[in-house]
Amino acid sequence: MDIWKFLIIGSLAGFTNGFFSAGGGMFLVPLFIKWIKMEDKKAFATSVSIILPLSIVSASIYIYKNGFDFYNALPFLVGGLIGGIISGFSFKKVPVTVLKKTLGIIIIYAGVRSFF
Repeated sequence: MDIWKFLIIGSLAGFTNGFFSAGGGMFLVPLFIKWIKMEDKKAFATSVSIILPLSIVSASIYIYKNGFDFYNALPFLVGGLIGGIISGFSFKKVPVTVLKKTLGIIIIYAGVRSFF
């Protein structure tokens, strides 16, 4: 495997996650599928497993720089935990086409909201 592809993909995901507080999955999933030729469902699952360590690094820096409010974030963390558990257990039942289309819609929606 070409190490440069891994470094580029990881850098894009880390930058997006840390700088924009957005999921690096926007880069990870499509690039895993196109560049690495990873099977679609593995690309989605691998993306999720990579985002956790990236988020921990970003959150640690935000905490260090006093840019993180744990008490305001707590309800979202609890909701995210519940959503993560539900999606983790139902992931295998969702067709790949639904995953791809949903990710595409989320990316477009986030882009339009950010632009305007």
